[in-house]
This record gives sequence, C-alpha cells and structure tokens, in this order.
Amino acid sequence: MHPRHNRRVSEAAPQAEPPREGVSSAWLSAIDDFLDHLAGERRCSPHTVRAYASDLRSLGTFCSLHGVDDPAHLSLATLRAWLAELSREGRSRSTIARRAASARSFTSWCQRRGLMEVDPGERLASPQVAQVLPDVLDVGEATALMEHAAVAADDGSPEGLRDLAILELLYGTGIRVSELCGLDRADVDRHERVLRVRGKGDRERTVPFGAPAARALDSWWTARSNLAADRSADALFLGNRGGRIDPRAVRAIVHRLTRQAGVTELAPHGLRHSAATHVLEGGADLRSVQELLGHASLATTQRYTHVSVERLRASYVQAHPRALNEDSAS
Repeated sequence: MHPRHNRRVSEAAPQAEPPREGVSSAWLSAIDDFLDHLAGERRCSPHTVRAYASDLRSLGTFCSLHGVDDPAHLSLATLRAWLAELSREGRSRSTIARRAASARSFTSWCQRRGLMEVDPGERLASPQVAQVLPDVLDVGEATALMEHAAVAADDGSPEGLRDLAILELLYGTGIRVSELCGLDRADVDRHERVLRVRGKGDRERTVPFGAPAARALDSWWTARSNLAADRSADALFLGNRGGRIDPRAVRAIVHRLTRQAGVTELAPHGLRHSAATHVLEGGADLRSVQELLGHASLATTQRYTHVSVERLRASYVQAHPRALNEDSAS
C-alpha cells in the first residue's frame, strides 16, 4: 500500500478491535488471512478491512456457538441461519445485506485458497434494500450556502477562510471527506486548478475545480500559517490545533454551516451528492461523472440519474397546471 495513503486513512479509521471472543481458532486464522489479503493484495482501506472484520467475526462467532468450528464445514443452511438470527436481533436490511456480501466474498476466497471444497456463499441471497435517494441541495441552496460561508469568513479568521475553502472544494469537486482530509499542499495545482486525489483502493485521479474554489483556496493558502504548527507537515487543511484536519471536524463544519445558512442540513457526503447531481443536470455524461467521483463501477454513478429524475418529477408536479389533473390523461 502507498505509504502516504496508509497514513492518511489510518488516522480516520476506528481504533476499537472487533471482538474475537467465542470464535474458534480455525475461524480466526481464516478470517485474519482473508483480512491480510484485503489489505495487502486488494489494497483496501483500513476502514473497509475493519468492516469485513466485524462482519466475519459475527459469522465466526455464530458458527462456533453452533458447532461449526471450521470454515471447511460451513454450509448454506448455516449461512441462512446466521442471517435469520441477525434479522431477529432487529438488524436493518442494509446491515444484513452488507454482512451477506462480506460472507460471499469470504467463502469465495476460501474456496480459491482450498479452505472449502465448495463455495456455500455462492447461492446465499441478500435481502432487497430500498434505494433511498440522498439529500441534495438545489442550485439555489448551494449558492446560499457558499454565500453564507463567505460572509462568515469576512472577518479574515483562518478558521473561517479554511471552512469556506473546505465547502467550496467539497461541492466544487465532489471529492469524499476522507480524500479532502488527506490532501497535501503538493496535491493542489493552483495554476491548472486541479487536485491530485488518492481515493478508494489507492486509486489516484485528477479532479478539476472552479474559480470560486480557487479564490477560497488562495485565501486559505495565505491564512494557513496562522494555524500551522510543528505537526502540520504538508497537510492542506489543518484543525484548530494545527494538525491535519480529520473527517469528524469537517462533518461538524458542514453541519454547522448548512444549518446556519438555512438550507437542507447535510453531511459532507451530501455535498458530494449535490455536486454529482448538478453536474449531471448540467449535461455531463455518466462516464465523465464516474471519473470525477472516482467510482469503480458505473452502476454507482447511475443512482444520481434517479435523483435528477425525481427532482424533475417533483418540479413538474409543482409547476405544471395539468400535472395533478386526472382529466389530463383522457
């Protein structure tokens, strides 16, 4: 794994170790080897590895308690019983679907490694999860939010200038909050107005930003020295104590400013959703948006077309005089 990427992601990763009690040694050995495979060969982020660890140790605990002490003896019936117990515990459909997906990845790997003769997860079905459309700002709200942040930065405080630059970049580029926190000053080409972003799977991409974000960045560039400390290194954005800003602090900033601006209160990911929706509504093609957002699959990008269609439908129903007229169908 790229050393810089590993450092950045690990700072934001949870620190608590998933429980290992009640899991047989055979399960622990297989799970740990699989996690090593994810981190070393698949180059997954620490956050992703920890999610797999939690899901698979849940499976390992269930199996160990029900006499299946070795992954080699795992059956489809046991997998289904595990998911049924999760449902009885009140776990959400999305959680159960995620754990089923983790189990399928694990059993497929086990078969390839010779730990299982057959892959019992191949026929494991997941519950259907409703596609919830993300909250997004409309263009007017996005403008109001940026104007509010600009007014808040009028006092010239480094925190206000930093917060404005953060909002402009999150909305202006659609990058993830973890990607923003991981930026170094060397990742910013202020002349060409592009960022070098290292995203999921250690994939690097170049993302453009516009003139408003460039102006906000220039102001922050000058003010950054007022927050800089020995531990700042080359981090682009700094916390109030001088270290690299972390995702939790950025979430607090976005929540506070969206609330103060009187627009839909969002997390940073909501600004990413808003950026993708507005770029698509402006006429960009899906492939370009996929590259902009750093999605590995085009299917992930396609959900933003549903957001655009729903927004169009809502506008139509509100504005067209015959949209709700039953007689208009005749």
